[in-house]
Amino acid sequence: METAEFISTLDREGRALAEAAAGAGTGAAVPACPGWQVGDLLRHTGMVHRWARSCVAEARTEYHPGEGEPDLDGPELLDWFREGHRMLVDTLSSAPPDVTCWHFLPAPSPLAFWARRQAHETAVHRADADSALGRTPQESARSLPAAFAADGIDELLSGFHARDRSRVRTKKPRVLRLRATDLAEDAVWTVRLSPEPPVTERTADGDADCEITGPAAQLYLALWNRLPFPAVTGDTELTALWREKSAIT
Repeated sequence: METAEFISTLDREGRALAEAAAGAGTGAAVPACPGWQVGDLLRHTGMVHRWARSCVAEARTEYHPGEGEPDLDGPELLDWFREGHRMLVDTLSSAPPDVTCWHFLPAPSPLAFWARRQAHETAVHRADADSALGRTPQESARSLPAAFAADGIDELLSGFHARDRSRVRTKKPRVLRLRATDLAEDAVWTVRLSPEPPVTERTADGDADCEITGPAAQLYLALWNRLPFPAVTGDTELTALWREKSAIT
């Protein structure tokens, strides 16, 4: 996917998140995030949007913490979220392609990284907001294009979980495979687990101890622990391991 496509997705998903949040109310529970209310979701995602924008807009070359979450609620919180989302979209849309700034996963450019990361951040949290309205994660998944979901699987497996901080590890080598059923035959991810960080390849070569199959968007939200895994064959201890150890903080 191109950077402009990610920015367009970020724009759409952020507006949908705000609409769902407004419909549910900031005091509504978020079933997808136990212990959270919609207000918590808005404060968290809005803080991330403003933090990401500052990295690009100010061309920051080193990590810096965000400004924190505001002491707002109700309509004021929704306005604050919408404003920050709009500023992020506008900043990414107008930034020069060669802007230099800090980023934390491999990417063709810093701008490509931030557009991609914020599109996926916002899409997952839009599904969270949907849950506050009573929509199921399966319903939320149906609104996500398969190609975008497949890219999100790539980002999670080959980006986040390639880092030393990934806790998805096994004492003995094991193989987890994911197969998207609504994309081309190469929409397969083979995740090699060991005492080291996972290694993911876009291949179906070799045997797998556990295989998960389903539409790309369902796999995407399942890997982000928003949905049960679709069809699972083989050793379910690996899916339990994912549930227990894969959270990104």
